[in-house]
Amino acid sequence: MTEGWTYAKAGVNIDQKSSAIASLVKELKYKRTGKGQQVRMKNLFASLIDFGDDYLTLATDGVGTKLLIAEELGIWDTVGIDCIAMNVNDTICVGAEPISFVDYIAIDKPNEKITEEVGLGLQKGAELSNMEIVGGEIAVLPEMVNGLDLSGTCLGFVPKDKVVTGQACKEGDVIVTLKSSGIHSNGLTLARKVFESAGYKMSDSCPGLTKKTVGEELLTPTRIYVKDVLDILSKYEVRGLVDITGGGLRNILRMKEGLQYVIDDPLKPAPVFSKIQELGNITDQEIYQTLNMSMGFDIIAPADAAEEIARSYDGAAVVGRVEKGKGVLYKPGNILYENY
Repeated sequence: MTEGWTYAKAGVNIDQKSSAIASLVKELKYKRTGKGQQVRMKNLFASLIDFGDDYLTLATDGVGTKLLIAEELGIWDTVGIDCIAMNVNDTICVGAEPISFVDYIAIDKPNEKITEEVGLGLQKGAELSNMEIVGGEIAVLPEMVNGLDLSGTCLGFVPKDKVVTGQACKEGDVIVTLKSSGIHSNGLTLARKVFESAGYKMSDSCPGLTKKTVGEELLTPTRIYVKDVLDILSKYEVRGLVDITGGGLRNILRMKEGLQYVIDDPLKPAPVFSKIQELGNITDQEIYQTLNMSMGFDIIAPADAAEEIARSYDGAAVVGRVEKGKGVLYKPGNILYENY
């Protein structure tokens, strides 16, 4: 049996990425004082900015190599949804409501058809998030960009007494997941390399997938969780919120330290994940720290609230519990993740 694929083998080393982030952040030494200063907390999905009775939030992200699939297939009308989703799904992790968005497109040469289709996706994502796109930038950079890159930044707000940081998590809490729509917008470098190494082009069909072609399957837009999560926050006590993006289950390590977050009843992965794992001979340890494996967004809540959330929302299910210990334990494989 050939050696299995890993994210690092595909070209993305998440540990090196973490080191690069740390080397940058250590140089960001200036601290504002007074109104508008940042709340000094580690591991939040969106930055909190003190603004009187409320916190403002900022989150920024892009679509990544999913854009290469859009380019290969000539399908551009969904990647704007991904751009919005990657930002608003982080914003709601602190209990904040997204309110405004700005996009950034870097392109090698202007193409009205492509930018129009990107705009259709951005508009749809804004509608799904109840959020207005208030501005943006298109930079024409022929000497720097080959194709198109798309990213954006989201502004949100949360009353100070409603903020969720994950520090309230307790032993006995229950982990509920909201199902993903597919691979979302993380781990596409690995997915592309796995299919290509198995002899599939993005325009090919592949047995076991739900869409007509491999590329269409991978382009399935990221699910936007804003309306469900804000509704849950209005009805139930919630102690932690986790967007399962790059890093997979390791994202749960952003919650309160000194506890173990046990995934003992995971969702059955959608066919796209099973196919990637099969074709790439990928271990459970690697794939659950790279892809969302159908568990797109996690909610940590007291047991009674968690059970009711699981019964009341589309694609919701109890997948685990909070216990004494440390790290995130994927119990079916006895795999412990200890470092974010």
